[in-house]
Amino acid sequence: MAKYTKGTVKDFPGFDARADAEVLRKAMKGLGTDEESIVKILTSRSNKQRQEIAVEFKTLFGRDLVDDLKSELTGKFERLMVALMRPARLFDAHALKHAIKGAGTDEKVLTEILASRTPAEIQNIKQVYQEEYEADLEDHVTSDTSGFYQRMLVVLLQANRDPDGQVNEALVEKDAQELFRAGELKWGTDEEKFITILGTRSVTHLRKVFDKYMTISGFQIEETIDRETSGPLEKLLLAVVKSVRSVPAYLAESLFYAMKGAGTDDDTLIRIVVSRSEIDLLDIRQAFRRNFAKSLYHAIQKDTSGDYRKGLLLLCGGEDD
Repeated sequence: MAKYTKGTVKDFPGFDARADAEVLRKAMKGLGTDEESIVKILTSRSNKQRQEIAVEFKTLFGRDLVDDLKSELTGKFERLMVALMRPARLFDAHALKHAIKGAGTDEKVLTEILASRTPAEIQNIKQVYQEEYEADLEDHVTSDTSGFYQRMLVVLLQANRDPDGQVNEALVEKDAQELFRAGELKWGTDEEKFITILGTRSVTHLRKVFDKYMTISGFQIEETIDRETSGPLEKLLLAVVKSVRSVPAYLAESLFYAMKGAGTDDDTLIRIVVSRSEIDLLDIRQAFRRNFAKSLYHAIQKDTSGDYRKGLLLLCGGEDD
């Protein structure tokens, strides 16, 4: 998983937190709201700059910027602007907390975040979760999930994936053979073998294992997982495989399905666009165009409306050439 350099949002040149705070206060003061000014400022400043604006806003006016945004805006546009104001270091921990809060568990969020983050990112999420919620993320996850799905999540939460380095070809062969024996060659499935190999081996090693697996079995590993597992475990194993192959491609696919068919999964749309806007949204855009023969910009334009659409399109960073 490469170092991130491909965000659409960067530090705004000539940034002036006080001036921005004044514009935002004016936009929300009195009758009516100037959504145009709000969206323009919040989508073109980096997360770090937005936090500085919030501090200035409170200093100048004795008001909480996020509270004002919540009281002045509504619906999906409000959710998008509030998400932009969440400190970047809290973003994933907050999403996970809300996925396991209350009745029912949003397995889609657990799967997406824990399958696509690096071990270092997962360690950071666990630390932030503990600080913010005075609770252990693993305890919360295990109390809300079960079976092999739970076990795979726990493995990922250990964040002990082998570091990328020299690849041992003999172990590549052995892992590919073991996956073949655990699935296609077995009556039933040895889920534990899939969990151990997919959850602990390095990214480079696993890419070679997938190639070797194809040579041995004649199947892509995704086809085998599809046939041999089901439900949340299947979705999680597939998400891990896809993230090992390419995190931007996996997230591009998540965005595609969030906007496919009737209705739009706005939570997924907001979560991915906001959380990856300073990381790899340009790479995600590229993967989206390559794999779905249309631009992310076009898909958002078609599936959203109003100020909400305007905000997402600005974060998207323009149409692909």
